[in-house]
Amino acid sequence: MDIAALSINLNQAKVAQQPSIAVMKLAMETGKQTANEQVKMIEKSIDPNLGKIIDVSV
Repeated sequence: MDIAALSINLNQAKVAQQPSIAVMKLAMETGKQTANEQVKMIEKSIDPNLGKIIDVSV
């Protein structure tokens, strides 16, 4: 097998993979940001006074 041809083929495969990896990283980063924003929204929606006072009457 020709080493030069093998090297060219491997480099072409690597170049073909790079854009898909970049898109995947972008999608993962977007997912992380969305999750963080959802957590912040949930934290804001929780009443901080809920459960602090117990009214007990018999």
